[in-house]
Amino acid sequence: MTIWANCIVKNEENFIWFAIMSVVDYVDKVLVYDTGSKDRTVEIIRKIQEIRKNKIIFKEIGEVDKYQFTKIRQEMLSKSKCDWILILDGDEVWWEKSIKSVVNTINQKSDKYESIVVPFYNVVGDIYHYQPQKAGRYEILEKKGHLTIRAINTRINGLHVGGAYGSEGYLDENNIPIQQRSPERILFIDAPFLHLTHLKRSRIDTHGKLKYELGISVPENFLYPEVFYKGRPKIVPSPFKNRSKKYTILSLLNTPYRNVKRMIS
Repeated sequence: MTIWANCIVKNEENFIWFAIMSVVDYVDKVLVYDTGSKDRTVEIIRKIQEIRKNKIIFKEIGEVDKYQFTKIRQEMLSKSKCDWILILDGDEVWWEKSIKSVVNTINQKSDKYESIVVPFYNVVGDIYHYQPQKAGRYEILEKKGHLTIRAINTRINGLHVGGAYGSEGYLDENNIPIQQRSPERILFIDAPFLHLTHLKRSRIDTHGKLKYELGISVPENFLYPEVFYKGRPKIVPSPFKNRSKKYTILSLLNTPYRNVKRMIS
């Protein structure tokens, strides 16, 4: 089975190296579109191109609105000449065991399934803390928490992307979301990745997704994705940074409110 990763980015200089490098050796191609980065994101992607010449297909799109974003994702899907696509954001870093599990499952059971759901660690403050599963709102296969569809069979009839950015999704020929199609064709795999969306992803930091929350401390023996420990260009910053004192104080004030809100929702 051929697998292409689809990755749309904008101002992701802090983690884009780790995101792409965590999957590039396990898929056939990584299709990367940049939508107007003003930091070092493009420069970092060019660095990856230099060492993975035949793996990276890169295109600079420029600024897009929330509707154009969906069209861009559709274009990527149309240009992905493969059996499966892997959805990859610039703030998602995979463990080797996890990406291998997804790829092996596709190769062994592709004829049985249309999509693959995986869990993720949603970090807050820094990479040493993460949200509890109950903070996750996604629900599928009678599971609820930090879950997401990350691999999709391109042979689904009429597969396309619909909706504006933030609520866009993959639909079939009848505009039915793939997660609402036959449950027996959706597979959950315990193959987590590290989701860094609530951290500062660029020195420009235009995303505005920072959450003030204490989170759960990772265990002392916690092993981060292997790519964090491998060599990287000097322009790629270290992910091992502690949250600030200001952030911790604000989180002490906000965390009780968040916990109560989760209990009653």
